[in-house]
Amino acid sequence: MNKYSKLLIEKYFEEHSFVASNIASFNNFIDFELQNIIEQNKIVEPTIIPHNIDEFKIRFDKIWVTKPEITEADGSKRLIYPAEARLRKLSYAAPIFLEVSAHINGIQRESFVTQVGSLPIMLRSKYCHLSGLSKEDLIPKGEDPHDLGGYFIINGTERVLINIEDLAANKFLVDEDSTAASKLVGKLFSEFGSYKIPHSIEKLNDGLFYITFTRVKRIPVVAIIKALGLTKDEEIMKHITGGEQSDAVFVNLYEFVDIKTEEEALDYVAKKIGITQAKDIRIERMKEVIDKYLLPHLGISEKDRMTKAYNLCKYIKKYIQVATGELPVDDKDHYMNKRVKMSGDLLADLFQVNLKVLIGDLLYNFQRIVKRGKFPSIKVVIREKLLTSRIYSSMATGSWVGGRMGVSQRIQRINFLETLSHLQRVISPLSASQENFEARELHPTHLGRLCPIETPEGTNIGLRKNLSLLAEISHNSDEQVVLKQLKMLGLKTA
Repeated sequence: MNKYSKLLIEKYFEEHSFVASNIASFNNFIDFELQNIIEQNKIVEPTIIPHNIDEFKIRFDKIWVTKPEITEADGSKRLIYPAEARLRKLSYAAPIFLEVSAHINGIQRESFVTQVGSLPIMLRSKYCHLSGLSKEDLIPKGEDPHDLGGYFIINGTERVLINIEDLAANKFLVDEDSTAASKLVGKLFSEFGSYKIPHSIEKLNDGLFYITFTRVKRIPVVAIIKALGLTKDEEIMKHITGGEQSDAVFVNLYEFVDIKTEEEALDYVAKKIGITQAKDIRIERMKEVIDKYLLPHLGISEKDRMTKAYNLCKYIKKYIQVATGELPVDDKDHYMNKRVKMSGDLLADLFQVNLKVLIGDLLYNFQRIVKRGKFPSIKVVIREKLLTSRIYSSMATGSWVGGRMGVSQRIQRINFLETLSHLQRVISPLSASQENFEARELHPTHLGRLCPIETPEGTNIGLRKNLSLLAEISHNSDEQVVLKQLKMLGLKTA
C-alpha cells in the first residue's frame, strides 16, 4: 500500500464507519418504513359487528418509537443502556406506540395511543442512547469507545443481522434456462408490501407467449392483456413493436382474434385456471386474481389494469428483442440486477408480516366478544406481547419470514478484525448443497464492492461474501427528487 492509498483510507474512516450503511438502513426503517407499513394497513374492518351498526372501522394513524427502556418487576419504567442489557441478560429494545381510532358509521367512537410492542434497537443508531456520545463519554457507560455498533442485544446476547444479496425486485430479466420448456425465460419478482410474487414469461413450440404467476399457470399473455382492458389487436401490436409488423406477435394475436371484449377474455382465462362457478361470479373472481396477484407493484386496484397491460407489452417486446439477438441475455450475477437487503429492509419484512398477525389477532378477539353480545373497546383487544414475542423469537433464532434461516447470528468476538468481518458479511439465498457455479464465481461488478479473497472454503465458497473495505450501500431515493435533478441537468420528458 503506497502512502496515498493509506492517506485516502485514513481520511475515509475519519468521516465514515464500517457499519454506517447498516445504521443508515435501520434509521430509515424507523423514520419512514414503519409509517409506510401502517399506511398499507391503515383501515381494518371487522366482518362481525353489532346488529344495530351499519359500518365499523378501526383506523391506524401515526406510529413512532422512543428510546430503549426497561419495565422492572414493580412496574416502574426507566432507561436502559447496552452494558446493563448485556449483564442482566435483557433485550435492548424501545417501545412502539401507535395511534388507534374506532369509527361507527363514519363518526369517531374512541381514539387513543397504545403500546403495540417493543422493537430491538441497533447500537449507535439515532434511537440508541449511545448515539452522538464522544469516546470519553462512552467509557463511564461501560462501553468500548472503539466498538462500532451496528448490532442488537437480545436477552443479553449480541446479535447481528446478516446482509442478504438477492435479485432486484420489479425488474424483468430474460435469461437462458436449460431446465425450462422454452430456451429463454423472462422472470420478474413483483414486490408490493408483504407480497413478493414470481412471474415468468416463456414462448413454447406453438409460437405463443405464456405467463405464469400465483394461481395462474401458463396462460397465453395476449388473453391476459385483453382481460386487463387492452382489447384492440392494433393497439397491442403498437405497444409491443411500436407499430411495425411482427410475425411473432401476429401469431399470438391471430390465436385470440375471436376475443373482442374484456369480459370474454376474463371468462376465457377463468375457465383455463379452473374456476367453475356461474359466469358472473367467475368473472368477478378472475378480476380479483389479476388485481391482487398480477404485477402488484404497479397497483392492486381496478384503475391500474391498463398500466399492467402496457407493462406486459413491454416485457414481450424485450423477450422478442433478446430472442432475435437485438438485446443480449440478462446476466443475473451482474450487480446491477442485484440488491443487498440490510438490517432495515429485513426488519421491515419481519414487522410487516407480524403486524398482519397482530391485526388478525385483534379481529379475532373483537369478533369473539361481539358474538357474546358485547361491544368492546379496541384498547382491550390489542395484545402488545404478541408482536414483541414474535420479533424477539426471529431475532433470537435467526429464522426469518420467507423461510430464510441464519439471518440473525451471534456476533463473533474472537478478535476485533473477526467482529468487523462479521458486520460486513453478505450471504446469497442460494443453497450451499447445489452447484450454482456461476453464482459462486467472481464477477467484474464485484470490483470495489465485494472482497475477492474473503470467502469460506468448502460448500459455502462464493455464496458467503464480505463487503470491501470502502464499500458503501446506497438506499432508496425519492423518485420525484431524482427526476427534478435530472430535469435541472437538461432531461426532457415526453
